[in-house]
Order: sequence, then structure tokens, then C-alpha cells
Amino acid sequence: MVSDTQQVTVTRPQVRIQNAVKSFSGRVVVDIDELTLGDQPIEGLIGPNGAGKTTLMRMIMHSTPLDSGTITLSTANGGSEVTISDRPTHWMAPHGLVKSNQVIMDFDNLTILDSMLLAVSTAKYEKPYRIFDEPLVYADSVERMHEYMEYFDLGDPMRIAGSAGEKKLLDIIRCLLLEPEFLLLDEPTAGLPEETTEKVVALARRLASQGTAIVIVEHDLNVIWNLCDEVHFMAEGSVVLHGNPEEIRQNKTVVEKYLGEGHV
Repeated sequence: MVSDTQQVTVTRPQVRIQNAVKSFSGRVVVDIDELTLGDQPIEGLIGPNGAGKTTLMRMIMHSTPLDSGTITLSTANGGSEVTISDRPTHWMAPHGLVKSNQVIMDFDNLTILDSMLLAVSTAKYEKPYRIFDEPLVYADSVERMHEYMEYFDLGDPMRIAGSAGEKKLLDIIRCLLLEPEFLLLDEPTAGLPEETTEKVVALARRLASQGTAIVIVEHDLNVIWNLCDEVHFMAEGSVVLHGNPEEIRQNKTVVEKYLGEGHV
């Protein structure tokens, strides 16, 4: 639901990363001894370009396999811990782990409605002989789809998304339609106007209040400072600092290597 909800006490799912290493052409781009994500409702992951942020997210989703190490997912409310670093990428979303795309990805000839239906169409409907079952898929999700469309002012669902910003929002909506328990957002506000960015931020807060664990990579540091409960700073493939936004913002190393004096 997009509507306001009352915050409840929840135990969130966690992703635990241990001894995770990834190299490309002999260059180590991620090297993390121990990192747990999900301790706080919304956590930020920041650092210079090339620090390994997006690669780390892709390793969690196993779209980029690890060279070594393990990544596990613990379900909410004290559930079991499952090793996910050896699971196929398509296993993740049905088990609550969802990631948005850093690079805008959409189908040029699909309507807004069809683009959203891609997210909610389960495997049993992805057969040629099930083509006439589309109304069933639509009926199951129509209320949520229209809520998100109205929230983001997308207008006519039968038109094709024209701008990069609309395609970015559709990518976010597809993630939300999957009802994630653990949501990885990779630069979700890049290229969006301020008013739309505020809507994305408000929606993230609402999801977190309902129990979704959120990790966000974002170069708009105002989003990080105002949204996140904890921030992890990456440099040269490793997470070198953790803390609340103010602690990270004031840290001398972060200022010198990444922020500059203007962000203090």
C-alpha cells in the first residue's frame, strides 16, 4: 500500500557477507571480511566511483558471482539463515530479496501497464498457451499498480513511458510489486526532479516502517543524510567506516577522500 501506515515493531531480515572477494582482470574490486546489512531500517552505501558499491549489490543478488566467500540471508523474526551466494539469481525475488537497476532498463515498445505486469507474472503464466490468462495476472495486482501509478503521476497506463525518469520509476514500481522483504536500491533518484525524489524518499520510509529492510546506493548525499539510519562508507572495495549519517559526514577520512569541505 502506498497510503500512510502506522509504524510497528519489527525484526527485519538480514544479509550477512563474509570473506567476499571479487576481481576483474586481476584487479580486486570487492574485498569484505564481515558485513551485516539489515541491522537498521534504512542503510546507505556510499563511496567514490569504483569503490565497489554496485558490484557488492550484484554479488548479493548473484548476478555477479563471488570469487570466494559466502553471503547469507536471514528471514525476519528470527527465521533460518540461508546461503544465497550459491543460489541462482532468479531464486532471490521469490524469497523476498529484490534489487533495482542502476542503469535504466525498460522495453521501448511495452506500455506502462505491460511493463508492470512483467513483475507480477509468475512462472506458471510464462507459457505460450497461458497468453489468455493475462486478465488473471492483472486482477491480482491491479489495485497496487494503480496506487503506484497515481502516487507517481504516471497517467495513462496504456501509453509507453517516454522519459528516462518515468522508466526509472517503473523500475522501482516493478521492485515494489514483488513485495520485497529486503530491498536494494541502486541510485533510485538519479536523474529525477526534486519533487519526485521526495516521493521516492517518502515511500522508502513507509516501506521501512512496515518491516522492509532497505539498503540504498546514492550519489545524492542529501538523500543519504536525510533518509538513512546508518551509513557504510566504501573505498577500494572494502567497507572502511560505519556510523550514523552525522558521524560519517563529519569523519575526516570521508571528507578528504569523498565529500570535500562543502558537504560538512
